[in-house]
Amino acid sequence: MSQSVRVVARVIALPDKIEQLKAVLMELIEPTRAEVGCIQYDLLQNTCDPTDFTFVEEWTSTAALETHLTSPHLQKAINKINGLVAQKPDIRRYEHISCDS
Repeated sequence: MSQSVRVVARVIALPDKIEQLKAVLMELIEPTRAEVGCIQYDLLQNTCDPTDFTFVEEWTSTAALETHLTSPHLQKAINKINGLVAQKPDIRRYEHISCDS
């Protein structure tokens, strides 16, 4: 059985662009959750630093994640964040480690 893929994607807004970036990121939630292979797709905002946004994701497979990365709604959002972010998004993939293995 293939293991799901976990992703943590951190996006940092420019201090004067927090609400604009938040709006762009929120547009991703509904269409992404409807994608085949999406198990979890949650957007978090840091309570101590409102410029700091993090997506916590889980996908059924690497193939499902790769399809998401080329989806029209994600590509549109990537183009929209130019000028809104302080740095390039930090996107990391993880595998779940279980003590039951």
